[in-house]
Amino acid sequence: MSGSKVVALGHYQPERVLTNAELATMVETNDEWIQSRVGIKERRIAAPDEQVDEMAWRAADKAIANAGIDKTEIDYVIVATCTALDRSPNMAARVAARLGLSSPAAIDMNTACSGFAHALATADHAIRAGAASKAVVIGVEKLSDFTDWTDRTTCVLIGDGAGAAVLVASDEPEIGPVVWGSVPEMSDAVRIEAPTNQFAQEGQSVFRWTTTQLPVIARQVCEKAGVTPEELGGVILHQANLRIIEPLAKRLGAVNAVIARDVVESGNTSAASIPIAWSKLVEKREIPSGAPVLLFGFGGGLSYAGQVVRTP
Repeated sequence: MSGSKVVALGHYQPERVLTNAELATMVETNDEWIQSRVGIKERRIAAPDEQVDEMAWRAADKAIANAGIDKTEIDYVIVATCTALDRSPNMAARVAARLGLSSPAAIDMNTACSGFAHALATADHAIRAGAASKAVVIGVEKLSDFTDWTDRTTCVLIGDGAGAAVLVASDEPEIGPVVWGSVPEMSDAVRIEAPTNQFAQEGQSVFRWTTTQLPVIARQVCEKAGVTPEELGGVILHQANLRIIEPLAKRLGAVNAVIARDVVESGNTSAASIPIAWSKLVEKREIPSGAPVLLFGFGGGLSYAGQVVRTP
């Protein structure tokens, strides 16, 4: 086969909704302050006993059901996350067990917020190389486990959840070339570090980098895929901040694209944000099947990755 394609998506979010009004009773903030700075109205928070592998399994199970394929045919599971509590076994192995798969390759990937785009490219490469034929790619995070709920600059941002995509081999490649990289001098700009293990970031530094550099890199992604920004049916960026998402889409010139704004109702779900947003848009039929969409993740490391993919 000469490439791969995404045939189905799925997502899962916890039941609990944490609104800005409720956050205002926990920390010094208010709805106007949060919305004016990041555009978030509410977010989903996992229950204490709701773990990363469970959310990942639920999203993957939904994606596989939407794909209509036999689970036993899946030979590659890759989970993008930076919030797994355990070192071993990895989340992919646990998800494979929950799904009842036979003998898939199962690996985790930690590039934080760019994780799903990295994992999607890695699965595409494996299929192109003949090392896999059907893969499930999952982005999942439980950031609430790593949040300082007394820090209003970070606790207002985060949310929990999972999103998944099913890839299969295809004679007609529908996943474009990846453009990925990192900014080593900004490797500490977004972090969860010992001994506190709490999410922290240099918000202004990240904001400046994204608003100046991302449009340039996003255009490179489109050029590699042979697609103009005007031809895009969707722009699905990492859902970090509405003040980053909307200006970037405008500067890119994606005038005909549906712009994912799931950050408003889901918050920043790190590696889960792109697949959750994409899955919702497909579920609501806001992006037609076959339409090219730009996926672009950026975050911890400071790492980034993007590709143009045809919508299932």
